[in-house]
Amino acid sequence: MKLVIVSGLSGSGKSIALETLEDCGYYCIDNLPVALLDAFVEQAMMTNQTIFQRTALGIDARNQSQSLAQFPRTLATMEKLGIACDVLYLKADTETLLKRFSETRRKHPLTDANHTLAEAIELECRMLEPIAGETDLIIDTSHTNVHQLRQLILSRVVPRTDRMMSLYFQSFGYKNGIPLDTDFVFDARCLPNPHWEPNLRMKTGKDPEVAQFLLASTDVRQFLQDVIQFLENWVPRFDADNRSYLTVAIGCTGGQHRSVFLAEALGSHFCNSNHHILVGHRELP
Repeated sequence: MKLVIVSGLSGSGKSIALETLEDCGYYCIDNLPVALLDAFVEQAMMTNQTIFQRTALGIDARNQSQSLAQFPRTLATMEKLGIACDVLYLKADTETLLKRFSETRRKHPLTDANHTLAEAIELECRMLEPIAGETDLIIDTSHTNVHQLRQLILSRVVPRTDRMMSLYFQSFGYKNGIPLDTDFVFDARCLPNPHWEPNLRMKTGKDPEVAQFLLASTDVRQFLQDVIQFLENWVPRFDADNRSYLTVAIGCTGGQHRSVFLAEALGSHFCNSNHHILVGHRELP
């Protein structure tokens, strides 16, 4: 039996996540009170395992804060019942959320006569801290559109088995900020930059010419080998600690050449490991 708790900030894409899971055969319930979670698991999931074999529940700040505070205890109870539960938390930066609410003209659930939209977002962050602290996977949707979010859910949540950790290699450009939803960040800006080669500037790290240029550098080869060695040493420790997801971000200045090449190289190296391997490039179309 599989249970996914979908939570996060209003406007970050929770509805899209639940809809995607529902399309994949999950029985989905949105806005379930935390106080009813124990009862739902014991009465519904445990007694009718065919219907609720794969279930996703949306829990967010529409709950009262005192109920949200009980979430860690409720999660521990489910673990004792033998329910395999993952907590998916969606977030976005305040500027992005303000823009989304302005564009959709929808009301934030915590706005009222005493709270502006920005204050409501800040309050929601505090209210959801008990859930955020129990998260297995965080997805920052600040730079993600609807289609990209659906693909992330499909690739990172749906295919994973209980015995296979999802290992995600993501390239990014420092000029657009460091991804917030990552476990390890490696800075490749010290390596030779193909951007300064006129015949390579318009290409990306996926192109053979760029790969050939980078592999000609001793520093690039050493950097790649050092990252591989680090991950080979430590990923098994996280796997043994029952981690479901691990994100490794590699950054360069623009996120077009060095970081893309390295993310692809890491994905290729670990593709034969006992993990679900994913490669993504934040700055590429």
